[in-house]
Amino acid sequence: MKIISVIPARYDSSRFPGKPLADICGKPMIQYVYETVSRISEISDTYVATDDERIYNTVLNFGGKAIMTGKCFCGSERVAQACKDIDCDIVLNIQGDEPMIKPEMIEDLISAFDDPAVNMATLKKLITSQEDINNPNIAKLITDINDDAIYFSRSSIPYNRDKLDNIRFYKHIGVYGYKKDFLMKFAQLPRSPLECAEELEQLRVLENGYSIRVVETRYQSIGVDIPDHIAIVEREMRSAK
Repeated sequence: MKIISVIPARYDSSRFPGKPLADICGKPMIQYVYETVSRISEISDTYVATDDERIYNTVLNFGGKAIMTGKCFCGSERVAQACKDIDCDIVLNIQGDEPMIKPEMIEDLISAFDDPAVNMATLKKLITSQEDINNPNIAKLITDINDDAIYFSRSSIPYNRDKLDNIRFYKHIGVYGYKKDFLMKFAQLPRSPLECAEELEQLRVLENGYSIRVVETRYQSIGVDIPDHIAIVEREMRSAK
């Protein structure tokens, strides 16, 4: 299988405009993601997909590959636009606001496609903090006995009515892998009611009757949602040296 990676990166984030270009220890955030993904041997090519010339030019300036896209409602649509003319079998969608994403997480994602029945895959991580369980900015998910997603929500799921001790909660790690033909099909589907209600693009897949394979990862990354998160990432990077 030929695997490529596309990093969707838009400039106009409501909570952090210009986020992909934010300086972290002397480099733009998008460069950290690009360099990590590019080091993974299973991935043939890596591209940044963006609708902004500032991001496009920044990627070219550090030696990366970038593709300009048009208007999109979500990252998966942007990835689909970017790769429609690229010959490949599997497309990975790696978020541009994960400067500390670990190669092992991406390798976990790729492993889902060892099963030829899988059309789309993503990751989950065990939640150990009650604060995270109740945080609407952290998407949660539940899966069936085959490790396929049942539902994703910003609410706490499952609802532990009787406060059972053996109930586990998982956060959704927002990276995706798709067979290319399935990604093209996804991009043609209209936005779905639950997708709009939760603002979670992956619900479009479930609402249309398709499956998403979920792989549990034991690795943790630190995403950047707001400017205050930059200082947290910089501290972690310096302590890791």
